Amino acid sequence: MKNLPSLRQLRYLVALSEARHFRKAAEAMGISQPSLSLQISNLEALLGVLLVERGRGPVTLTPEGREVLTRAARIVDDVHGIIDLTGALRTGLAGTIRLGTTPTIGPYLMPFVVERLHARYPDLRLYIREVVPRDLRGELLMGRLDVILTQLPEGGADLTTRRLFREPLLLAVPDDHPLAARDDVTEADLADLNVLSLGPDYALHAQIAALCHQHGAMIARDYEGTSLDAIRQMVGMGMGVAFLPRLYARSEIDSRSSNVVVKPFRRSTVMRSIGMVWRSAASPVMFDRLSDVVKEAARQHLQSGKSPVILD
Repeated sequence: MKNLPSLRQLRYLVALSEARHFRKAAEAMGISQPSLSLQISNLEALLGVLLVERGRGPVTLTPEGREVLTRAARIVDDVHGIIDLTGALRTGLAGTIRLGTTPTIGPYLMPFVVERLHARYPDLRLYIREVVPRDLRGELLMGRLDVILTQLPEGGADLTTRRLFREPLLLAVPDDHPLAARDDVTEADLADLNVLSLGPDYALHAQIAALCHQHGAMIARDYEGTSLDAIRQMVGMGMGVAFLPRLYARSEIDSRSSNVVVKPFRRSTVMRSIGMVWRSAASPVMFDRLSDVVKEAARQHLQSGKSPVILD
């Protein structure tokens, strides 16, 4: 029987492709550079193809090396998946989870979640990446992320979706705007307002555009913001009003010093839905428990005030 590549050799190839330098890859793997170089040479001899172009400058894989790397990375990832799965089966939440989240949610909710996870599940390693919403689903389906925290609707035949809570959207206005003195606002107050929004890459954009169309407001397409902070700053300059998520407003707007004030909608009728999505083939135990922790954080830290988060 022909000898097969070892998992160690495949891991070294993956590390070399990421570092693009033999010394840096060896340091990352905790071995000497000659040892790593020897293992790569042994892998090439075993497979009968040249995997790496050796020379000065960054390491470059050959076309054959790129094809082998694709399969090697998948194998290494699957092995890690086995380890993560068995850890989850033993404790309910352990191993490594790669979580992707949108910039309009993660920075304002995940600190509360991480605090609870660390105290309750010390064996869990959670890697958090902020990803532009248009790329979240693709990253999940390609296996680069294990689960995503995002605005709904989102999903598909190969994905499992769990809605966690509905978050009120608040109307942000300059502190000298006629609505600034009101305790709350209604959808009727939106008529003829100039509304600033994030770009079309964000699910929030489509929701805000629909609200504007329904209630007679005008969305400012010439001034689409690249972040919630940019939107808030434009509101402060008197360029328009904006819908801001309560998570963001509670974290970033201080009513005592800001030139922007936020007003809840009467009866909290304007909301966005937040949920977690993962691949249906994955073990549900881990993600169900993670979802429970996210809901608990939302309940305990974001339930107060006139526009509370509504749990599903």
